[in-house]
Amino acid sequence: MREICSRIGLGAALAGLCAAAAGMVQPASAATLCVNAHGSGCYATISEAVAHAASGDTIQVAQGVYQEDVVIGLSLTLVGHNAANTIIDATGLANGIYIDGLDHSGLSGVTVTGFTVQNANFEGILITNASHVRVTGNRVAGNDRSLDFATASCPGLPAFETAEGEDCGEGIHLSGVTWSKFAQNLIENNSGGILVSDETAATHDNWIVDNIVRNNTLDCGITIPSHPPAPGLNDGHPFGVYDNTVSGNDVLYNGNNGVGAGIGLFGFLPGARVSGNTISGNRIIGNGLPGVTMHAHSPGENMNGNTITGNYISGNGPDTKDAATPGPTGINLYINIHGTPGPSGIVVSKNVIKDEMVDVVVHTPESVAVNWNNLNGNGMGVMNLGTASVDASNNWWGCAQGPGAPGCSGMDGTNVTDTPFLTSPAVPNGSPTAQK
Repeated sequence: MREICSRIGLGAALAGLCAAAAGMVQPASAATLCVNAHGSGCYATISEAVAHAASGDTIQVAQGVYQEDVVIGLSLTLVGHNAANTIIDATGLANGIYIDGLDHSGLSGVTVTGFTVQNANFEGILITNASHVRVTGNRVAGNDRSLDFATASCPGLPAFETAEGEDCGEGIHLSGVTWSKFAQNLIENNSGGILVSDETAATHDNWIVDNIVRNNTLDCGITIPSHPPAPGLNDGHPFGVYDNTVSGNDVLYNGNNGVGAGIGLFGFLPGARVSGNTISGNRIIGNGLPGVTMHAHSPGENMNGNTITGNYISGNGPDTKDAATPGPTGINLYINIHGTPGPSGIVVSKNVIKDEMVDVVVHTPESVAVNWNNLNGNGMGVMNLGTASVDASNNWWGCAQGPGAPGCSGMDGTNVTDTPFLTSPAVPNGSPTAQK
């Protein structure tokens, strides 16, 4: 538990900070409620305290094991004593914590910190149609228990959660969430790590920062897809996932055996929007598919303006099926949407990519900029499998002589501009991103 304590074990300090912050904004009548496992002078369950809370209240939860599914439908701050010993065990239940804005319109201002959330049938923490949510300093582990891997299905999953039969919603799931922050959580041993989707409303302007997302073996570490809308919503048109920031996370050893990328951005169906998202400063190592993977397969998908910058990417796997790459790959940009304009404004910059067979694979109908990266692949720095041009100038190719020279990474495909090239690394290979 030492690593947990070093990253998320400051429960008491976080609790004090959250309570102080809440005190600055909550009304004069706001109260602090307490919970302990024995009910001694406090509520015996978290759900009971939530049922008696008013908007703006704070609920302090003592260490212990709480076997419940906590549903939150009002603005409050929920503070566990410490993630190492304050445990919501949702064995046999849908979720550990559900921040439910789908049934509580306009829900805003919920904070959850200082818990381990484990063993739920579906997500450990689910958030729908809410804004200004803070989920920080938690451990989310061993959820998605209803997953039937043999049939790729999740029996009992709510109807509003579409396209999630193969993962039961992953560890933490955001749908219809805006202007929220998810930070310093440890998400491990779920089917997948963090799912950022749009079944119930658009999901945008969120910050997913400084989390450890590791050993979620059946899906991506962080998945950013546009899914089919829930039945009866938005006339069947996807809402969109856009302008989110994924930064400073450790995304490690997810999607084993080629079933999950480190970080994936996926347009799921015609008209999907997955645009303007920033993937920056993450450490992405040892995932089953490429470190950062972008897929679009259907007409009218909007993948514009996604930026992949300043990441450390190493030792990930190849992509598969129609988006297949020839071997282990750092970044794969696969956009195959014939008959409609392709994406614009995709940027790959200032990344350190090591121990991959191919550092960057491009298969897009519009030009892509791949500049100022350290391309330290075992053989291929940039491979263009598409027809559009790739501006691969001003990269470091692993040696001062440039692409294709002995000891340097090479390039493959047509319409690739690789000059001028850098004669020294674009960014330090031992940068803070690499060493964090």
